[in-house]
Amino acid sequence: MTCTDYEYGGMMAEFWDLLRGDTTTWSDRFFYKEIIAQSGQPVLDVGCGTGRLLLDFMQDGIDSDGMDNSPEMLDRCRQKAVTLGLEPRLYLQTMETLDLPRRYQTIIVPSSSFQLVTDLADAREAMRRCFNHLLPGGVLVMSLMPYHTGDNHDPVVIGEWSSETVRPDDGATIRRWSRSRIDRVNDLEHTEDRYEILMNSEIVASESHSRSPATRIYNQAQASQLYTDAGFTDMRLTSGFTHEPAKPDDGVFCIWGTRP
Repeated sequence: MTCTDYEYGGMMAEFWDLLRGDTTTWSDRFFYKEIIAQSGQPVLDVGCGTGRLLLDFMQDGIDSDGMDNSPEMLDRCRQKAVTLGLEPRLYLQTMETLDLPRRYQTIIVPSSSFQLVTDLADAREAMRRCFNHLLPGGVLVMSLMPYHTGDNHDPVVIGEWSSETVRPDDGATIRRWSRSRIDRVNDLEHTEDRYEILMNSEIVASESHSRSPATRIYNQAQASQLYTDAGFTDMRLTSGFTHEPAKPDDGVFCIWGTRP
């Protein structure tokens, strides 16, 4: 079975939380809460997925909305919300068509989700729409991965990895195999993923996903230009999920911008 309608569907959505495990100590969780404390509410979580950050914010009483382009991820977010006694406002939209009924003091795009917008024209439109959804003085913060992979003169880098965990309900092994091809010339990543369910060491179900391209790669200068072109001011680039200035070789950097 192959899932191609949108990126986060099928087994990818079904096993997303299970394969990631405990995320309560992830550094971006605390980082974005600090940003919200500084910048203010309400908050929009762009690419909220199954609600890892959004539901956490809501449990802390933060006025937060979520948006994602995967109905399956949003369904899982709603299911998790019910167990927590929460009723999140969730919107099924893409970043480049963002059109919501309210404006925000803080917009976050965590987990490098902005890089899923692979077309540059769409990326510029997504930035414009984020800008328009901010209140004056509001802040947009996103994390990006520039994919520093060895010699930057090499146009293509191939990586492979796998992970697995046990499904608590029935003891089945859930396995994910991934491969990515990074085109340094065009700043694009192409991915293949396979998900498998194993019972007694035998594969009983599998699903393949292929995205070409899957993500767009931005260096720090390119990301800054996107913000500038959209009208943001007071830009900052920080190293990882810290408040320290970004370094040229950071594997993850965050970029901040303010709507005047």
